[in-house]
Amino acid sequence: MAQTSKKMQIVFASAECAPFVKTGGLGDVAGSLPAALVRAGAEVIVMVPKYATIKDEYKAQMEHFADFYVSLSWRNEYCGLEKLEHDGVTYMFVDNEHYFARDYPYGFFDDGERFAFFSKAITESLQHLPEGFECDILHCNDWQTALAPVFLREFYQGLPLYDRVKTVFSIHNVAFQGQFSDTVMEDILGMAHIPAAATQLRCDACSINYMLGALHYADAITTVSPTYASEIQTPEFGEGLDGVLRERSYALQGILNGIDVVGFDPATDKRIAANYTVDDRAGKAVCKAKLQEELGLEIRDDRPLMVMVTRLTRQKGMDLVMYALDRILSGGVQVAVLGTGDRDYEDGLRYFQGKYPGTMAARIEFDPALSQRMYAAADMFLMPSKFEPCGLSQIIAMRYGTLPIVRETGGLKDTVQPYNEFTGEGTGFSFSHFNGDEMGDAVFRAARLFWDNRKAWDQLVTQAMSQDFSWTRSADKYLDLYFFMHPEIERPVAVEAAVAVEEPVAAEAEPAAPVKEPAAAEEPKAEEPKAEEPKAEEPKAEEKPADDGEVKPTAKPAAKKTTTRKTTAKKATTTKAATSKTTAAKATTTRKRTTAAAKKAVEAEAAPEVKAEATAEATIAEAKTAAKAPAKTAVKKTTATKTATKTATAKKATATKSPATKAATTKATAKTAPKAAAKPAVKVEEAPSEPKAKATVEAKPAAKTTTRKRATTTAKKATTKTAAPKAEAKAKDKPAVEAEPEPKAAEVKTAPKATAKTEPAKKAPVSPAAPAEEKAPTKKTSVRKATATRKRH
Repeated sequence: MAQTSKKMQIVFASAECAPFVKTGGLGDVAGSLPAALVRAGAEVIVMVPKYATIKDEYKAQMEHFADFYVSLSWRNEYCGLEKLEHDGVTYMFVDNEHYFARDYPYGFFDDGERFAFFSKAITESLQHLPEGFECDILHCNDWQTALAPVFLREFYQGLPLYDRVKTVFSIHNVAFQGQFSDTVMEDILGMAHIPAAATQLRCDACSINYMLGALHYADAITTVSPTYASEIQTPEFGEGLDGVLRERSYALQGILNGIDVVGFDPATDKRIAANYTVDDRAGKAVCKAKLQEELGLEIRDDRPLMVMVTRLTRQKGMDLVMYALDRILSGGVQVAVLGTGDRDYEDGLRYFQGKYPGTMAARIEFDPALSQRMYAAADMFLMPSKFEPCGLSQIIAMRYGTLPIVRETGGLKDTVQPYNEFTGEGTGFSFSHFNGDEMGDAVFRAARLFWDNRKAWDQLVTQAMSQDFSWTRSADKYLDLYFFMHPEIERPVAVEAAVAVEEPVAAEAEPAAPVKEPAAAEEPKAEEPKAEEPKAEEPKAEEKPADDGEVKPTAKPAAKKTTTRKTTAKKATTTKAATSKTTAAKATTTRKRTTAAAKKAVEAEAAPEVKAEATAEATIAEAKTAAKAPAKTAVKKTTATKTATKTATAKKATATKSPATKAATTKATAKTAPKAAAKPAVKVEEAPSEPKAKATVEAKPAAKTTTRKRATTTAKKATTKTAAPKAEAKAKDKPAVEAEPEPKAAEVKTAPKATAKTEPAKKAPVSPAAPAEEKAPTKKTSVRKATATRKRH
């Protein structure tokens, strides 16, 4: 599938969005994640209801963009789109005063109808977006937008504009699912006549579940932390939806939320008494003293101050707080709580405030500015939730250097690393079970560290403040999911990363070629027992010209890699192909020359003996010259003659091997390592009969070696009478002319064998079936053959 360079275009739908409207963590996510996605290169439109509670300053900036009607069963409702650009993100507010002109976002008798309309308006709005914006991903959040994937599939699938749309549904809290009476199915949704929808939305005989519909219909499901994604697949945390979540576990993943690190920055926050940084925390002590004074607590820096900013509900662990608070306060820990919720918990906090004046402070209200001052001033932050999908409070607390004390559940477990007193690792304190005594123990573990080991405490604060909980990290993971669902769209971040990495890749490409060359040149080393010691020098001889031959053409396209991978690949392929063809042609020429030389040697070998004797003097002279070249395969002892031979051999080998041949050896061996390794092993011995089978330059010296051995043998036949026994070891380097008494003993011993080898035996070496012993004769055998031949003549 061909990739396109268009940007990923996302519609992000949420019932609340900071800074316009916010009641909980969903508002923070919708206010921060889209901006992070835009910074990462995507185009995002956020769709939010136009509540009456939105501040007038924002309403004044909105411009009417479009209006249309939305059908909702038998209803036909007006829908307006109000556009607002804020911090680089485009917001579309769904306007319908009948549903949204109220004092609070939720909690009304007709919430099922209100948010069914919102979901239908979202899907209908995809036809009325700004020009050039074609939705690739529709990202819905919680039950208020859960019907959008259902409507999209049942009412819009098949339309060209909607076929490309993939849906993602995020669960921020599985406890709130949007359950309503069964009558909603037909009277509001208009889906009772669609069996698939009716089945997948129904949670029991008399009610339907909006979130259940999204879990069935969405292409992908996410939650706000990895641990929570696992927990909701169990009956304990699944709230009745664990079955369908297990069924669709392949489409489910957890991605941790982040926070607005710019808005929550102790170095620049204007809402706190004094600013401070991770390196200089003097301002935190000022914040603590100011808050103690503000809340009526004793102004003491030797007592740890623990705070809670939370909804006063059982989910947030208030049962445990009520159980352990007496123990905590009497133990010398100051406590301050801010929040509203269940009346029983509110009254309980007021009771403890009256019982422990100067140590306990309860503020039963909603005050964002005070919450910020509490985050900055406190030493510890208590969050003992029964379950917590992600939680932002503990992350904000760490950002301000306040150590969290949490229960190991959901996002709390994923974000807070418990303190290890032996290694010093950690960013806070934790406990496992939903138990008041365990919670109290965790509080006093923290308090004792504060009292007894302030150095370790300060180090823990430093580690907590140094954590990265920015939305950039989370946005990257969401983009991974989006691009996985749309592989045809090219990811701009990935392209930039590739360009950035190209530079070092190209730099490494240059040495990559020389690294390959020795590897290829090492193949002939397998022949060393047959090609003898000096062959070890051949790779050295090849390395130097290889830089001028093969490496440079390879290195040039490698350097061009810095522009584009595809262009590089094509150029590299073209260069390789051209080089291979040229090299192959040159190698063929070399082989032909090798064959010609070999044939001449064979003809000389097969000549009649009379001719060999008649031309003995010429043969001796030729053998002397030839002996210097094949000395590589014959000489092992260190002598002055060997040194001279090596020098002559090196010169001759250099002259014989043209740069093209060397390049052919390097390239051919690198590409056809298995063949090149196999063939020389066999053909070195059979070079005279099958010279064309040689694939490497080693064929040439191998063929000459065998031929020259035979020439030397013939020469010995003519000069055996004058050869000294001690000169036999040097026969192939420098034939000696001395007295002949001792070879006669060899004549007697080898006479029977010489008789056996008649005239046809001379052609035996040419035959492919000739034994290896005859092709690589030992010194004694060579002398015996020579003596026998002379005796015969």
